Amino acid sequence: MTLALREFLATQERLDRPAIDAFVADHGSPIVEGSTITFLYVGRADEVRLRHFIYALAAYQPFERVRGTDLWYLRLEVPPGSRIEYKFEVVQGHHRRLVRDPLNPHLANDPYGANSVCHGAGYETPAWTQQDPEARTGAIETISVKSEALGGERAIEVYLPPRMRPTRRYPLLVVFDGHDYLHFAGMRTVLDNLLHRHEVEPMVVAFTQSPQRLQEYAADPRLDQFVATELLPAIEARYPLRPGPENRGLMGASLGAVASLVTAWRHQGRFGRLLLQSGSFAFTDIGREAKHEVLLPVVDFMKEFRDAPGRPADRVFVSCGVFEGLIYENRSLVPFLQASGLDVKFVEARDGHNWENWRDRLRAGLSWLFPGPLGLVYE
Repeated sequence: MTLALREFLATQERLDRPAIDAFVADHGSPIVEGSTITFLYVGRADEVRLRHFIYALAAYQPFERVRGTDLWYLRLEVPPGSRIEYKFEVVQGHHRRLVRDPLNPHLANDPYGANSVCHGAGYETPAWTQQDPEARTGAIETISVKSEALGGERAIEVYLPPRMRPTRRYPLLVVFDGHDYLHFAGMRTVLDNLLHRHEVEPMVVAFTQSPQRLQEYAADPRLDQFVATELLPAIEARYPLRPGPENRGLMGASLGAVASLVTAWRHQGRFGRLLLQSGSFAFTDIGREAKHEVLLPVVDFMKEFRDAPGRPADRVFVSCGVFEGLIYENRSLVPFLQASGLDVKFVEARDGHNWENWRDRLRAGLSWLFPGPLGLVYE
């Protein structure tokens, strides 16, 4: 039990609802005291549980109820600098419902809705992820690219750096799950800020989105064919880009990281920079049955890749959260890439499999792969 809650319970003669409401209004939820975090819930329930997204910790943590009240609490020890997304499971009779923390206004959005967010001691939302009024805003235009490989056309959102000049040449970055990076990781704002700070060189960024990502991003040969032989020439024909693989990058998160590695490996010599975030690099040495059906094509690809890695890129930035179940696969990939002669930088974070984790690693990844005039390297 947190110190603040313990003192409150010890000093109250009557634990009535007004007293509880006053305490909650003063302290909010969760209460962070050093490495201790106490979650609070106020309301009628038979059980209350914390549903978090921390791998290797029981997914549902039960709350304790303060006897004779509707006040519930749960105390956890959390490493400094942690960031946790969560919900509450509230049980009443035969009814169970997942709710966001009613006492916590901090939310993180994703394609499936939103979660409550807890910041452990020492975590701060990076300033460069917030809109800077002094930073010039890059333009975003939408183009349509025809694809025989995929059939039909694909809409691509293209970020153009501020003060882009037709007489100058720019590197290109292709982003899988691009719409989600723009909407849930604030990548347009991040690009504006990092360019304004001269930490990343001005670049053209093509954001592509798949209507069938679970199929196409899982090593589907049609997708890498589209990116390498249809999207890339279309972008090069339209914008003033620098030639050479060292000026072309691919990036993505989860299955998007798989799609990035697959495309670079199957079309070696075209993309020299990779930014891989929490990649679903499913592999197994005991049989394909060990993985979910969706990942079986990825298992097959990873076997091919490990047998003959070649040189899919020159520089690779890999990041992953230590609260993710994918941390083992990502840690294992790094020495393998290094042994294959690639220049690799690996960053871990006390976070989970979510868009704000990936957002918070963008500065380190982009500034290392495409450094601006300052030439900064972030550890």
